[in-house]
Formats: sequence, C-alpha cells, structure tokens
Amino acid sequence: MSIKRVSLFPLPGIAVLSWLACISLVVVAASRPARAQVEPLRLRDDDASRRALPQRVPGSHVKVYLPSLPYLYTSHAINGALIKPSNNPRGWDYEMATAHRKIDSTTYEFDLRSGVRFQDGSPFDADAVIRNMEAFKQQPTRYSKIDQVFDRAEKVDDDTVRFHLTEEYGCFMNDLIWMQFYTDEYLRLNGGWNGKKTCPNLSRPGPYGLGPYILKQGYIEGDRATATAVLEANPYYWNPEYPKVETITIYTRLDSDQAKDSVLYQEGEVDIAMISPEYKVETILSPFAKVITAPSNDSLAIHMNLINGNPRLRDQSVRRALNEALHQRNLLHFVFDNEGVLSPTLASPLFPGVDQAIRSMRPFSEIQDPYQPAKQAALRSTLQGLRLKVLTQDRFLALWRGIESQLGKVGVTLDIVVVDSEKEIFEPLLQTNADANEVSWDLLVWGNDDWFFNHPFTAFLVYRTSNAWSTVYPDAVMDGYIDEMFRASVDTPEFAQVCGKIMQRAFDEAYMLFVPTPNKVIAMNKEVVYEPYRMACAPLWSIQITNQHWSIRKGPYANVSRGPVRMTRFPRSLEPN
Repeated sequence: MSIKRVSLFPLPGIAVLSWLACISLVVVAASRPARAQVEPLRLRDDDASRRALPQRVPGSHVKVYLPSLPYLYTSHAINGALIKPSNNPRGWDYEMATAHRKIDSTTYEFDLRSGVRFQDGSPFDADAVIRNMEAFKQQPTRYSKIDQVFDRAEKVDDDTVRFHLTEEYGCFMNDLIWMQFYTDEYLRLNGGWNGKKTCPNLSRPGPYGLGPYILKQGYIEGDRATATAVLEANPYYWNPEYPKVETITIYTRLDSDQAKDSVLYQEGEVDIAMISPEYKVETILSPFAKVITAPSNDSLAIHMNLINGNPRLRDQSVRRALNEALHQRNLLHFVFDNEGVLSPTLASPLFPGVDQAIRSMRPFSEIQDPYQPAKQAALRSTLQGLRLKVLTQDRFLALWRGIESQLGKVGVTLDIVVVDSEKEIFEPLLQTNADANEVSWDLLVWGNDDWFFNHPFTAFLVYRTSNAWSTVYPDAVMDGYIDEMFRASVDTPEFAQVCGKIMQRAFDEAYMLFVPTPNKVIAMNKEVVYEPYRMACAPLWSIQITNQHWSIRKGPYANVSRGPVRMTRFPRSLEPN
C-alpha cells in the first residue's frame, strides 16, 4: 500500500468563492487603471441537451473518473438483472423482466423479456435464470440477508420464473437488482457466481453479461481493479435506443486534482469527474468544463475502529464528545459550500423511512453549539488530548481540514494518512471486523453511496455488527433492529418506526463520526449531456454528446464555445419515469 502522511492546517474560508450563488461574477483586469469599469461576466445557458446527438456515432468516446465504488457505479452498464436502478421514487425499473407478481409473502413471479441475447449472442431465457440462481446459491453475497432467505428459483415456462424465499423479506426487490445474470462461459471460467463481499462480477473482460456495454479491457471489483477499464457498445442490447456513445473509458485511480484539471483544461483526457464543491467557480470559468449538481442518497461513512483501534474509542462518552465537537452547519458551509444537507446520523435524510425519523432528531451541534466556552471546556475534559490515526483518499482532504480544525479546538490531534485508491481503504476496513487488519487505524472514511437503491440499508449496513463492513463491537440490540428492518417493506409505518430505532441507537452510541450528507458535484465537458442518479449507479448508457465533442469534432474547439456556462442544479424531488 502506498501511503502519504499529511499535516493539515486549520481550515481557511473555503467557501469564500460561494458568492457565485448570490451575485454575478465579475472579471477585473489584473493591471487595470484605477477608474476602469468592472465588466460583468456573462454566463450562457447550457444548451448541450438541445444539440445532443440522438443516435450513437462511430468514434464517439467519453471518459469518466469514478473515485468511489466504481464496481457498483459501472455494474449495471455491463451486467443485466430482472430489474435495474432508476432515478424514480422506488429506486428501480424493469430490465430483463417486464412485470412481476407477489403470489404470497415468500413467492415472487416474473415475466421475462422475450428475444433477449447475452453479449456473446447466446439466448437469455428462464433456463439461464435458473442456472445463474443455482450458481448464486453456491456462492451467495452476504452483505444483506439474501444469502439466508433465498431458497430457489423455479422455471414456469421459457418466459416466466418464480423466486421462492424462506421467510417474508421486505428488501427482496432491492437485493434483486444485484442478482445479475452471466453466460455459461463466464460461470465456467469464473468458477461460479462470485460470493465476494463486494458483490458484482466484473472480474474479467469479455462478452459475458446482458448490459448495454461490454467490458472490453480491464476489470473492476471492490477488492481489485485496474486503473483503467474500457467499455464498448453491446450490439445485442435489447433496447436499440441505447447506448448513445460507442466507447466509455472508466478511470478508477487518479489524483483528484489531476482528474479535475483534466476535465477543466484539456480535451480528451477526462469528460466527467466528481469534484470538491470548492472548485465550482474554477470549473465554470474553465474553457472546457461546466458544473452540474444533484441531491443524493450518498453518505460519507467515517468509521470509528471499536475492534482494535485506540482503546478510548470503546468509551461511548468519548465517541459522543467527538461528534458533539463537530459543528455540522459550519462544515456544510465551509467544506461543502452548502452542497448538501445536515444529517443527525449516517443515513441521508432523503431516504424513505429516514425522512420521517429525522423529524424528531437533530445533529449534535444543532442541539448545543459546540463553540460555547463551557461546552468546549467539557469536551476537552472528556477527550483529554486524544490522538487518532486517520485513513483517507485525497478526495476527502477538504473534509479532514474542516474536521481537524474543529476537533483541534477541543485538544484532539489527527495523524492523517492518505492512500492512493479506494482499494487501500477497503482492505483494512473489511479485515477489521475479524480483528485481522494489518494496517492500524482509528478513523477511516469512504464514500458510502447508495448501492441499495433508495433504501437506507446502504447506511445501516455499517451498524450490522455481524458483517465485515462493521467496525462496531457486537451489539445484539442493533442487529435485532436491522433484522426487523429486513422484514418490513419500504413506505410502511413499520419501516419508518424501525428506521427510527436504528438511527436513535446509532446516535446515542455515536457509532460513527457524523457529517452532512453531500450533494453530487460534477465537473463535465461542455459538450456532454449526463444526468446523475442519486444512487450508486452511473447511467452510462444514457450519456449523450454533441457534434462539437472532442471525440468526433473536426478541427479546434471554437472560442465562443469556451465561455462560462451557467451551473445546472437538478431538483431534490424524484418523479416516476
């Protein structure tokens, strides 16, 4: 593992550039005469969607940097399941299925899409579903409870299958999104389905899936990934409208500043990249990029190592003091540039169930101002000069500048270690629950984007103390609440009630370091059209380009096109597709 130790200074006014949201930008010549007039900078509307090419063009190519969970973000562009993620209120839509029925509390029946072929041209039908589910049964994923409740799949006819569960399970449709189907050749070469903690099969390039893109080069899994992966349009995809771009290149490992600068100042290097909100103005002023923002179900999972970290973290009063010392509203303003919302716990307030539970919950700093002198003295007395080792990717350094500044006020010292990739975060994280990690750490952060698709188990996963994603010591009460959640269906009173119990226990025990829920902030080439999902799925198949995109344009990029583009904000509400 390549690591770099950094010393962070107290956070300066990162949000000084946020005046863009309030007043017009102005440009002043560096050496203008004393009485020169200040000229307003004119922002043009983003008209790329009106100029976008409706069909795929030979040679079209878009490059995307995915710093968090790239195996999840790309999986549904390559693989296919009965249902797929969607930016609608339920979080999914039909894909290889066209309809389904719940026959009883443990039996689901699905009508399959007719005439579908795998990427190698072989047929997809009920027999293919049965073979894949038998492989899943042998090597199930274990992040939720699906490995325990899935019993078997049954063929009704060539275009109909039934799934049988061992008990009522309210999360089945969310889990079904990850039951993706592969060719017989893939199952043979791969030795089965997978069974990894990190779920989807992107372990080798080849025409093995059902998705709109074929993985042509590289591999992308949670515990192993090439720095670059190349996707090419699937000629057998069932929907001829997609994909809109011929080739997609995925970068999984880039320096955050390098990725940002590649979008802003170079063509043909990176087209889409998540950026820190502090770079919004720089992006708008750049010759090749624009900014889009969107609300999200994402969260920043800041683990406390209660297994083998600093022994004082096992003291609930110490954990609460760390949380009480953080001023969330200041973090939201100075670090997130107001791109996000306050969150009393890890779960996004936009999740169903959570949105009701937080009506009676507030972040610690909204209950009592941590900057009050008496409060600061009390926190210093509890924390007693605590020193903690932090593991982080460089993309979160702005957040750690803010946290370090705030915790420093109450005598806490952070030793921050920067690693090169998310893989080097997941290795020690997934080994800690079993007390087997070789890298020591006290605090660790990763981008826990919504991989369960509009369901808060995305966040609650880390509280389930029996699985490898948790660094909390055993808690039978919390595990019982999560089992209760598995039985409930979203949008029922029972579901909201159990979400409230899970969140309240996590809050009372201060099991994580809680920070605001971030918006998605993306720097994007001005000739690209892309609407992000609020979940951990990049709808790469829907990306469009104009005829002025670098991959197909003849000649240089026109100067008139290089002018600043007004930022696009997608709304918080989700409307059905």
